Amino acid sequence: MSVILATAGQDDKIRFWEAPSGICSRVLHYADSQVNCLEITTDKQYLAAGGNPHIRLFEINNSSNQNPILSLEGHTGNVTSLGFQRNGRYLYSGSEDGTVKLWDLRSPTYSRSFDSKGPVNSVALHPNQAEIISGDQNGSIKIFDLGSSKCINDIVPDSHASSTSAQGRVAIQSVDVSDDARTLIAANNHAEVFAWNPSEATMKHNGEPFRPVAKFRAHQLGAYLLHAKISPDCRHLVTTSSDKTARIFDTTTWQLTQTLSQHKKWVWDAVFSADSSYLVTASSDRSSLLWNLRTGTPVRQYSDHDYAVTCVALNDSST
Repeated sequence: MSVILATAGQDDKIRFWEAPSGICSRVLHYADSQVNCLEITTDKQYLAAGGNPHIRLFEINNSSNQNPILSLEGHTGNVTSLGFQRNGRYLYSGSEDGTVKLWDLRSPTYSRSFDSKGPVNSVALHPNQAEIISGDQNGSIKIFDLGSSKCINDIVPDSHASSTSAQGRVAIQSVDVSDDARTLIAANNHAEVFAWNPSEATMKHNGEPFRPVAKFRAHQLGAYLLHAKISPDCRHLVTTSSDKTARIFDTTTWQLTQTLSQHKKWVWDAVFSADSSYLVTASSDRSSLLWNLRTGTPVRQYSDHDYAVTCVALNDSST
């Protein structure tokens, strides 16, 4: 299978799709809860699904096995974000229970747990595979060093939006690091996006605030930002929102280049193709759309879900 595309959400089902035709080729049942996040291993062998509070690992190429081959137990709240280390042996996850956990997939229990001191909305792995970045509902971005198992930086962006936490801060909804390790982004739920140089983000600045290289509003005032992701070629940032759109920004100028506006309800998630020329979005309108970013138009719709589609995973890499 050269292209693996999966979607999930609030109908307790994970659907695999034939990307070119739009035909649903397989359905997995996730009976425990809604599915909050999906991730596919680099080798296209396994799909991880995060729910409340479990993480399940499914075989992709064995359609006769509908059951998870591994259930990861240890979180006590919604698993909001997860991913794999490059070699696929380890999985990392963030949860509303306030922890970031690292899992050795040879064991059903976590190998390490980091206290984020607030419900975690998003986690990302630095390309050096040695640092995990988290964004939490208390408005904090933390960088955890896997070598020392310590938090080596705690960044609180200077937001102009009204606070959403007890600390008077705005919740961080999404964090990501570009594959070339030159850009770290964080987006809060009031659609403010901040960008830093990650090499500077790991250094202490003598008590001085760590200043972003860019800061902008991705969606209009009053809209909620739900997800933000940097493209594999590191040239674009996508943001998704309650305003029913996904927006594409140039990571050199941070200017808006495209607004993708065919969905009828909130757009929860988005993922780029390996060559960064296509995008798949997931929406509360019970559909996912495949977009050609050269034209800015949708070329395929995936629409068999019964309720909101809140997460999507795509692996179409040739390696």
